[in-house]
Amino acid sequence: MSHLSSLEGRIQALVHESARACPLEEARHALFIGTRLVIALVAAAAAPLCLAINGAPAAWQSLAFTFAMMPLVAVVVVSRSGRIVLGHLICIAGLIGLSVTISLGAGAGSSAAMVWLVLAPLEAALSFSTAIIATTAISSLVIAVLMSFAGRFGLFDAPGHAASSDLVFTAVAILYALGLAGCWLRHSELRSRRDSVYAAQYTTLSEALGDLVLRYDRSGAVISTGRESDTLPGVNTRELMGRGFFERIQVADRPTFLKTIADAARGDGTAVSTVRLRTSSVASDRGAFEEPVFDWVEIRARKIVAGLQPMEHDGASVIAVVRNVSDRVEAQRILETSKAESERAQGWKDRFLANVSHELRTPLNAIIGFSEMLGNEQLAPREEAKRREYAGIIHTSGQHLLSVVNSILDMSKIDAGSFEVQAEPFAVAPLIESCCDMVRLKAEEANVEIVRVCPRGIDELTADRRACKQILLNLLSNAVKFTPHGGRVTIGVRPEGNSLAFFVSDTGIGITAADLPRLGDPFFQARSSYDRPYEGTGLGLSVVKGLVGLHGGTISMESEPGQGTCVTVRLPLDCRRAGPPSSTAKIEVITRAPAAPAALAFTTVKKIA
Repeated sequence: MSHLSSLEGRIQALVHESARACPLEEARHALFIGTRLVIALVAAAAAPLCLAINGAPAAWQSLAFTFAMMPLVAVVVVSRSGRIVLGHLICIAGLIGLSVTISLGAGAGSSAAMVWLVLAPLEAALSFSTAIIATTAISSLVIAVLMSFAGRFGLFDAPGHAASSDLVFTAVAILYALGLAGCWLRHSELRSRRDSVYAAQYTTLSEALGDLVLRYDRSGAVISTGRESDTLPGVNTRELMGRGFFERIQVADRPTFLKTIADAARGDGTAVSTVRLRTSSVASDRGAFEEPVFDWVEIRARKIVAGLQPMEHDGASVIAVVRNVSDRVEAQRILETSKAESERAQGWKDRFLANVSHELRTPLNAIIGFSEMLGNEQLAPREEAKRREYAGIIHTSGQHLLSVVNSILDMSKIDAGSFEVQAEPFAVAPLIESCCDMVRLKAEEANVEIVRVCPRGIDELTADRRACKQILLNLLSNAVKFTPHGGRVTIGVRPEGNSLAFFVSDTGIGITAADLPRLGDPFFQARSSYDRPYEGTGLGLSVVKGLVGLHGGTISMESEPGQGTCVTVRLPLDCRRAGPPSSTAKIEVITRAPAAPAALAFTTVKKIA
């Protein structure tokens, strides 16, 4: 036993350092070196026997002996370089060379030549390389066919050679075959042991992490699994084998998954991706079928380096840890939404500073300037009419400041959810008439014609009268403000089922397609800068959106630059039955020239100004 242990120790010492990193790979190298040394020693021991039987060797016998010692050369190469595949190639070359040499020397029909030729593919099989196995098999087949033809046509006959040579070469070949068979059995044992080790490693890793541990091939098929994941309770690992895991991935995320596995198989780093995985299903409320439930999972994949993976998957195996990250993705989404809202609020603040500072500075300057003039006897005008004009300017500027402050306060109440709707029934026609009267003076100054279109016998509206008045007044003021000299503004109402549609159209400057989607954002104007030609805080339409949303209504807008704008507000006849109110109404934008208001039966058309 001590001699056997000493021999094993000497063989282990011949293993190259590169193979010692993995115990199983070290055992494979030691097995190669040990068996080839034994085969070389057997060949060397057979040489004296041939000399004793046949006398002085012929030239071909010397060459055959040289080829028989090729395993010894392979041992030296593997021990020095650690390249075991190269060692197999050297052995294969020796087997083919020995077979051809015996065929040339002993005759093309020699059985010993055929035996050694058959051993070449067996040696190639131990390299676990498909290319080497195929090349060796084809080469052996071609040589066997050539040897058969040579024997049939009497080529390479050696009638004088001793039959004992065939016996010796055949006996050595049988011993070589036994050595290869022993190597194959040992390799199978190593492979089984390795698979058991990896299965235990996967199980231990999976239990420690609580995540799902999978091993893939290059195509993304699962070839082994760990224990079931604590974070994916609805996933049965048995159903993930093969293409099972791939088929559970949401269709849109499958290219991402395949790219992750391919990147991990090609590179030396860790490939990471986040995909949606079907974990369960729920009964659909739209029919007699089940709808899939997807969770977000993170896949961290990495290639298993050569020598550390099962032999049947050398160079192609990828291990991946699959973790449920639905909570993290949701938290990230909330964070991004909060960030976007924060950035939007920052933008609103910037626009507020740009717009409100302009709107406040102008009337404040007027109030301060004209009040100082009226309060200074030297600067005050002597004419009574001039003093009344200054007082009127101060009053108008104060009203403008009050309007700006009221808009800001209303917008704040709507955003905070503290704006209470006081619903009461009221007639619509007087409301429209009152709004027209309030903007009449401004329309006359701008030479803008206001047309009121109202059908007879229209139903009462149950809503907050003050809020509805503010909606129409904001829309009407905007229409007058953005309509050039000599233009026309039309305000009207028409019934639409259980709603009333208020519309305000103008022949003004219109709105570009780029600005339409942003209308209604607080403090936004189509031109928000200090040198804009039109006054306003940009809060008017934002307040309209909020008030319409509180009534459960909708807003639509048609506009085209240079062709005017038409805004239509639809309010339910009774806002108390409109369902839960919204903090804001979405504006439906249509980028086309507004059509003229349709003629209505029993319609009263009244021109104002």
